Amino acid sequence: MTSAHHHDDPDTTPAWLAQVLDEELDRDYQIELARLQLELLEFQSHVVAEGKRVAVLFEGRDTAGKGGAIIRFGQHLRPRHVRIVALPKPDERERGQWYFERYVSQLPAPGEVVLFDRSWYNRAVVEPVMGFCTDEQYELFMEQVVDFERMLLDDDLVLVKLWFSIDREEQEKRILDRRTNPLKRWKLSTVDLEAQERWAAFTHYKEAMFARTSTDASPWYVVRGNDKKRARLESIRHVLSRLDYPRSGESELRLAPDPAIVARAPR
Repeated sequence: MTSAHHHDDPDTTPAWLAQVLDEELDRDYQIELARLQLELLEFQSHVVAEGKRVAVLFEGRDTAGKGGAIIRFGQHLRPRHVRIVALPKPDERERGQWYFERYVSQLPAPGEVVLFDRSWYNRAVVEPVMGFCTDEQYELFMEQVVDFERMLLDDDLVLVKLWFSIDREEQEKRILDRRTNPLKRWKLSTVDLEAQERWAAFTHYKEAMFARTSTDASPWYVVRGNDKKRARLESIRHVLSRLDYPRSGESELRLAPDPAIVARAPR
């Protein structure tokens, strides 16, 4: 007796599952990713041995690829020395504190890498766009953030700021994918659902953020994220290029990011 349903028949494979399979079968991407992840282990070993503190901020519009990039960054790192921080909405106590306070408590200890899935820069873009802060709170943040980061840098914290950028059409496709892919449906949020309607407002606040907070000491780098795989690979290269560390034997591995994918933010 034969089954009427063949799971390997492309006609019966749901679109979302076909997309997952396509990514898994991209051999060149998987090989390059594995080589860069091996290099990240060398990077992490140096951070641990030297007691360095590294914070990488992942920001961007919704669906821009921050989460997928963070997963690839942390996938094979030693868990004791890496943390992913994705803070929920502040509770009542936190709303009464200095805005930066709950982020300060999440900063890396010596020998640690912390990957921020959104950061204190929520107040620079998402909060004003969505009406989650007042104009006064926004302006106070913008006045304080450069000094705040200068203090971190003066204390030898390594700070890397990445903005994942996609175009409007790509965002629309990815929001639709989140609606239809059961593995991604949990990612849909109120902000996602309003992202297209508020596109211009996001652009306005993003450009203001670059103009006021991308300094020579602490620049923003834009990762062009329409091609998720290239964005992941090149953002890893960028982070690796930000710290001198003893390289592994893979001397032919390119660490300088492709400037067509990762470039300093315009001011």
